[in-house]
Amino acid sequence: MSHIIEAKNWGRGRVCWHSLPREGNIVSMPKNTDQNHGLKQGALSFSEVFAQSVANIAPSATPALIIPLVFASAGNITWLAYAVATAAMLFVTAQINTFAKRSASPGALYTFTTQGLGQQWGTLSGWALFLAYIFTASATIAGFTNYASVVLTALFHLQSGIGLELALMIGCVVLCAAVAWKDVQLSTRAMLLLEFAAVSLIIVLVLFFFRSGKVVDLPQLQGTGGTFQGLRMALVLAIFSFVGFESATALGEEAKSPLQSIPKSVFFSVLTVGLFFTAVSYVLVLAFRSMATPLDKSASPLLDLANVSGLPQLGIPLVVGAMIGQAACGLASINAASRVMYSMAKHGFFHSSTARTHHTHATPHIAVLVSAFVAGFMPIVLLARGVGSMDIFGYLGTIATFGFLLSYVLVSIAAPTYLKKRNELRFKEITTAVIAVLLLLIPIVGSIYPVPDAPYSYLPYIFLVLIAAGALRSFWLKKTTSS
Repeated sequence: MSHIIEAKNWGRGRVCWHSLPREGNIVSMPKNTDQNHGLKQGALSFSEVFAQSVANIAPSATPALIIPLVFASAGNITWLAYAVATAAMLFVTAQINTFAKRSASPGALYTFTTQGLGQQWGTLSGWALFLAYIFTASATIAGFTNYASVVLTALFHLQSGIGLELALMIGCVVLCAAVAWKDVQLSTRAMLLLEFAAVSLIIVLVLFFFRSGKVVDLPQLQGTGGTFQGLRMALVLAIFSFVGFESATALGEEAKSPLQSIPKSVFFSVLTVGLFFTAVSYVLVLAFRSMATPLDKSASPLLDLANVSGLPQLGIPLVVGAMIGQAACGLASINAASRVMYSMAKHGFFHSSTARTHHTHATPHIAVLVSAFVAGFMPIVLLARGVGSMDIFGYLGTIATFGFLLSYVLVSIAAPTYLKKRNELRFKEITTAVIAVLLLLIPIVGSIYPVPDAPYSYLPYIFLVLIAAGALRSFWLKKTTSS
């Protein structure tokens, strides 16, 4: 008989883990007796669940921030780097959907890894994923601040400075927290509209560029000057563009028909965003071929593309699109982080108060506030100490990526183990899991070798310290519950 893991209260605040019979296809969570009313059941449609994953990827930011860096390594095969990265993420998607098609909960990859590898590894995966969402929220709050400052300076001639940026940063945190607290449907619909608007502007720009008749670019199609080494280095950043695509799995209790809508959302978010990245990277490389400034040296690639396409009036709207895309990603990350915290709190990892839900809004309101506070605290402190907002974006975003990659590796190992327990393991599942892990090793190794310049060289060690803290917490819980 198939089983799931469920926590039972034992003693004073302790938890004891048991293997219990499956209750339908939804992973059961222990009930709180202290005014916990649960999350809003079946509230989200497929499009709203899909919005969670897309907003967490933040596709509107990649053309301006990441594609130029990928071009620096890949050159004319930048589009190929994104095509390969899309394929790699689809292999990871297959591992995630091994679980998402069979069970649903707000625990996301934490619950999935626990089902396959046990509580200890599941907790490590959940902690890594929580860190990933928190640091992503922190990074995108800094990204929002940068773009909002540019817009306000351009439109209202405000003096850009630390005072304005701190006000913008605090405002973004408060707004994201308020929307996430209020209503999960409001959150997902806001994310869908914000990111759709931002991406639509970029698509319009691409279509106008194609109107000039420039479509075929033989150097790109033939891969002129491209090397395997360049492709390997480019894949590190190209895969970074996708992290967060799995966040729809955190809406397991709140989605309608979760066993259908969540797997579809995870798959189609990777596929559609991957096609978008591949197409936009091709257009950017082609457009910059006639410019004096190379793509990787441009301060504003989309603004330059707007000028080449004959739409300079789109300049400010494109910056606004990038700004709202960052806000949508911050909101999506706080939503996802709070759901992971909510689930882990029910099993004793976080304080029990974060496992409560609001009696009216049915959101994990305490977890939302904690997640938003921590996410906002880091960039605000760094900004106050004189670190630039885009430097903050780079530092915190890198740490976030380490968390995602660790979670992806663990769930990819857990998937075949889980299927073996259910007597459903076949050669196909083993092969896809092995390919997924091997492809994930590319960005992991590439992040630490060759050794990057400081302070990026210190970031892996900061992440390891944080992971060690989570591992010690998990060890302590196991020790206290078994004593």
